[in-house]
Amino acid sequence: MKRVVFLVVVAAIFAGYGTAYLASDDVRYLTRAGIEETRILQAREPIANLVADPSTDPSLRASLGLVLASRDYAARLGLEAKETYTTYADVGRDTLLLVLQAAPRDCICPHTWKYPIVGRIPYKGFFDLKAARREADRLSAAGYDVYLRPSAAFSTLGWFNDPLLSTAVTGDSVELAATVFHEIAHNTLYVKSATPFNESYAQFVGYHSAQAFFRDLGDSVLADRAADRWHDEGVLGDFYADLVGRLQTLYATHPDSAALERGRAEAGAWARQELQGPVAARLRTFTIGRLPERPVNNARLVGARIYRTRLDLFDRWFEQHGRDVRGSVAALDTLMRDVPGDSAYARLAAAVGDTLAVVDTLRAARDTTR
Repeated sequence: MKRVVFLVVVAAIFAGYGTAYLASDDVRYLTRAGIEETRILQAREPIANLVADPSTDPSLRASLGLVLASRDYAARLGLEAKETYTTYADVGRDTLLLVLQAAPRDCICPHTWKYPIVGRIPYKGFFDLKAARREADRLSAAGYDVYLRPSAAFSTLGWFNDPLLSTAVTGDSVELAATVFHEIAHNTLYVKSATPFNESYAQFVGYHSAQAFFRDLGDSVLADRAADRWHDEGVLGDFYADLVGRLQTLYATHPDSAALERGRAEAGAWARQELQGPVAARLRTFTIGRLPERPVNNARLVGARIYRTRLDLFDRWFEQHGRDVRGSVAALDTLMRDVPGDSAYARLAAAVGDTLAVVDTLRAARDTTR
């Protein structure tokens, strides 16, 4: 039914907004997104059928079997699996879409785009790769740091039967299972206009669920790897928090252009030394090679932090709820009901007794909306 509704909406765009299509970038963007989503939905095949089909490539069959098992386990954990990842779609290319992020050169303040239902989001996905580069060039010319990155998956928050896309299939079993749990976590809890909270929460659910999943399967190697991946996310989260602190100190002085560029270059040098030295030494699953010399890019930094913001608060919440994914997620869903997007972290911090974090998260929320 939802697929039919979506097709009707797309048809209405074409029928009712022909003139606007020619005149408005927003309408062209939404039209292209509608067309691409329709193509994806039309290309879906039931994963169960592909797994049962002996002609399916063996490596793909194994990956799809893992997806189905992860989906079933997500439902056992009380997550809103709905119809997410019951189907598979081959998108016919390596890059599904490009995601654009932007931020002023003198502030860790993401440029945001406003969408129906989900509110303000600090990124914009483009199926039209040329349009993505044009928008990036426009923002760069306006003085923003910009960052374009490929994305292999996305969630419609349960509004549609999200298929597993060929771009998201990986030979890394831990990452594939964590991706399933991550995307299904969005169906379960989503706070409007709170992207860092939503993505960091989904990372928390993804890796902790993957750890429990493989442990229950008796695969301690993959369970330990999932735990180590979560450990590494925390290490990187701490690093990015330190880097942001340094930059906020710099930007608070309102430096002139020369001092700004000098300070950004110094911060970039510090970050490179940290990543190649102390940070690399703490990582268990990621390897950091020699990094190029370059100044910091606020948009890249915003992008890196979206998935790694105050992960320690989620771990403290997890500990308070007996290290149980089901109980932790259910209680967090209750805690976040009717919370304004800019207060999600403050409410979580207060719930775990971190009064300092309450102040910090409220200040960060004000910075984000600058």
